[in-house]
Amino acid sequence: MKHFKLFLVFILVLIVNSVSAQSTFDKWPAIKEFHEVMSATFHPAEEGNLAPIKSRSEEMMNQAAQLLKSAIPVEFRTDKILAAAQKLQVKSKGLHRLVQSQATDDEILKSITDLHNTFHEIVGLCSEEKK
Repeated sequence: MKHFKLFLVFILVLIVNSVSAQSTFDKWPAIKEFHEVMSATFHPAEEGNLAPIKSRSEEMMNQAAQLLKSAIPVEFRTDKILAAAQKLQVKSKGLHRLVQSQATDDEILKSITDLHNTFHEIVGLCSEEKK
């Protein structure tokens, strides 16, 4: 019974985060566009398929750059979110350079995982700002 309650709490947290991320994506279309590329490349990479990120690293870099050029909603224009978006841009350039230089799969996986974590940092900060 205790495990069942913990499971329900976990599901509730996932639902709340999903709804929160969804409204962030609705308010900031550029982050949604970045997420589409991230989702299509990171999840296959987790499973050992690096072909998507190797073929789309430039697109990922361009989408990250677009975040800072886009119309960022006022509530998301905080120092922390802007700094994290800048970090995302720098890390995406680094990932693209790794792909271009034909780095090892382990190096590319480490880089895209770090980029993915930075993306989730931004989404989390956006969720905090909406409270």
